[in-house]
Amino acid sequence: MTNRRQFLQTALGAAGLLGWTAATAGRAQGAIHSNTIATSAQANVTSQVTRAPKPLKILFLGGTGFIGPHEIEYALARGHEVTMFNRGSKAGLYGDRVEEIVGNRDAQIDDGLKGLEGDRTWDVIVDNSGYVPRHVRDSVALLKERTSRYIYVSTVAVYDFDAAHEFAEDGPLAKLDDPAVEEVTGATYGPLKAECDRIVRRELGDRSTVVRPAYIIGPGDTTDRFTYWVDRIHQGGDVVGPPNREVSVQFVDVRDLCPWIIGLGENDTPGTFNAAAAPWTRAGLLWGIRATTTEAVRFHWPTAELAAELEMPVPMLNWGEVSNSFANAASLGAGQVYRPLAESALGTLQWWRGQSQERRDGARGWPAEGLEAKLLERLG
Repeated sequence: MTNRRQFLQTALGAAGLLGWTAATAGRAQGAIHSNTIATSAQANVTSQVTRAPKPLKILFLGGTGFIGPHEIEYALARGHEVTMFNRGSKAGLYGDRVEEIVGNRDAQIDDGLKGLEGDRTWDVIVDNSGYVPRHVRDSVALLKERTSRYIYVSTVAVYDFDAAHEFAEDGPLAKLDDPAVEEVTGATYGPLKAECDRIVRRELGDRSTVVRPAYIIGPGDTTDRFTYWVDRIHQGGDVVGPPNREVSVQFVDVRDLCPWIIGLGENDTPGTFNAAAAPWTRAGLLWGIRATTTEAVRFHWPTAELAAELEMPVPMLNWGEVSNSFANAASLGAGQVYRPLAESALGTLQWWRGQSQERRDGARGWPAEGLEAKLLERLG
């Protein structure tokens, strides 16, 4: 029987895996997404961004998914010298503004990490693409003496959900039952990231900074989760909400998270931080989005059993029956800000409606046409 810890790890792992596969799989869809993500990120860096007092050399491991473009565009606006290491599947995404080193986090594939070998140094390394402990261990071993600050982007899925409901940064982390496992699935995503998290903190000590975001939302989202609710609610009418509507959910807008991550590097800030705005209930989240439209909207709340029977996907809000909360006092103390939900909803809507029809038709994980009507009929 699956216990609560395993269920929540699988649930949050599936959420994280959706973001991971969005960034790493589906080349045809990736081609559609990549330019729109970079364009969205660049559009969100305004002339109000001031130059940093001291330009830094920053290496990004990854940088073409959801958060990477927002980080990189902000770093460029601040006047930093940016290098990006990835597999080269979206070469030229930033033109000649970013140095690209092609390789693979897996040292056993193609040239692996060879492009990063040598004695070259960077002031800050931002690790966005570490999902497998072996990959992170190899990268850290190669680079740890060649940087002053190593920032690892982890996830709140690293926590042990069988041990607690409320998590500060010193909370218990999930255990990786089989150290040989490297396949990233919904069930293994959290424990694998937890082990990567441990490696970075153990090997780099005070030179490590670990950021554990909750759901990341906002313009450029490759997972299309939060986007579904914004788009659907702004269409108006009868909207089928999630089961277990009183369960809490936390998130962070990408436009708040990514500048803050760069700021942690600029300020040489050590530590571990949950990046999660104050919790909403699932129902409250939908009502908050509802407040940003003048369309007439009526919500309907199915039971978990009915949603499961009809296999109704409920993006971002269909995992877990128990509320878990992630403390954010440390992140606030380190300068993280969390914008109002209304700003996130309206910013996401503006971005989404500016996408091509092909992009919008290819939304990931949304209910098939007619499925919501079937559920509404069952709900009477």
